[in-house]
Amino acid sequence: MVTETLALWRDAERCYRVVTARDPRFDGQFIMAVRTTGIYCRPSCPASTPKERNVRFFPTSAAAQANGFRACRRCLPDAVPGSPDWNVRADLAARAMRLISDGTVEREGVPGLARRLGYSERQLGRVLTAELGAGPLALARAHRAHSARLLIEMSGLPLTDVAFAAGFSSVRQFNETIREVFATTPSQLRAASLRRGRAPGEGSTRLSLRLPFRPPFDAAGLLRFFARHAVPGVEEVTDESYARTLRLAHGTGVVRLTPEAGHVRCDLLLADLRDLGSAVSRVRRLLDLDADPVAIARVLGADPALAPIVAAVPGIRVPGAVDGDELLLRALLGAAPVRHGDEVPGEFGVTRLFPTAAQIATAGYDENVTSVAAALAEGRLDVHVGREAAELRAELLACPGIDAPTADHVLMRVLGAPDILLNDPEIRQSATRLGISADSLPERARHWTPWCSYAGMYLRQAG
Repeated sequence: MVTETLALWRDAERCYRVVTARDPRFDGQFIMAVRTTGIYCRPSCPASTPKERNVRFFPTSAAAQANGFRACRRCLPDAVPGSPDWNVRADLAARAMRLISDGTVEREGVPGLARRLGYSERQLGRVLTAELGAGPLALARAHRAHSARLLIEMSGLPLTDVAFAAGFSSVRQFNETIREVFATTPSQLRAASLRRGRAPGEGSTRLSLRLPFRPPFDAAGLLRFFARHAVPGVEEVTDESYARTLRLAHGTGVVRLTPEAGHVRCDLLLADLRDLGSAVSRVRRLLDLDADPVAIARVLGADPALAPIVAAVPGIRVPGAVDGDELLLRALLGAAPVRHGDEVPGEFGVTRLFPTAAQIATAGYDENVTSVAAALAEGRLDVHVGREAAELRAELLACPGIDAPTADHVLMRVLGAPDILLNDPEIRQSATRLGISADSLPERARHWTPWCSYAGMYLRQAG
């Protein structure tokens, strides 16, 4: 099943059947481009279905753009949930895509991206072009174009400032890219947005965005999870929303996430708008918005023990993380009170940032926490979305105080690894109540691949 998902864009016949059915479940999983119009679309585009001989399929928007196609103005193919492949896959292409969406190329260039992934620039370019139809610069360009469109339509920022906030090196490059990708100018994009009733925000740092997801979506379950683990001051959870502070590359941010029908409303306050793309990418990972709940339910619902829970709680998600260092330190601190953390202007009920690794290292916690925090602060341990899972796990286990369940918890939430069944007493007890003995659990879990992380969430739900 995983192989079929990953190779879908290469199967033209199957892709065309999806396009004919206008099935929104496949939005973000591949791109359809029409030779006769020069436009690329999402699979569910409401426009008339083109003839099969006139279409091509690509794995990414960047690949379509690199082949001379521009984005459809009607279906906005870039404004859809991302491909769930980047969560399922642990290969170089998937790890690179996660880092590109986090803005690594804008901040560190292709050399920085290659260095983080442990490859040469040449090797990286060859693999990405073969797997995704575009190299790292083209993929980053597509990411910048999407960030720019959000700023044009959702903020009152002058267009010259939008260019640099989105990561472009010049206004000319910004104008050319918008024309090539969207077949219009930045000013025309903003005018069209105003005609649709989307008034830009009053301030240059305040934005309200809609984050799409693939339904169903268990928002209530996520809010309960965040409420149980909230750090006072850093996070604020109500029955309707989740808010928290963000430590980003160019400054700080505050976000409030409110699940609504068909999307999550994302209210953002950023110190520097260059962090927009990274902030959106991180909160999408936090809410696991790119998951494919239908594919997950198909596998887990086939197990007689899990089937009733899967049916009762459709669209369950595995909470992610906005920062690797923070997630690891929170796992080590457990129930210990979190001290320090720089203050930020109060907004949405939050008042301070989670402390840095350097602050934790000197805050008087136990020796294991201090040792790991020092390793993070000094760069001897690096926890980010582009890490290779086995390598990161080995490094974590070599640290004092980090056991296998803690390491797996970090991989599951920071890397979005979907196939980790945590060795957790609550999960084992729930499995036992469902008639799955502890001895038989590993064998049973083989049938849940590649969605063991979600099976664990369902078992917790049953408990």
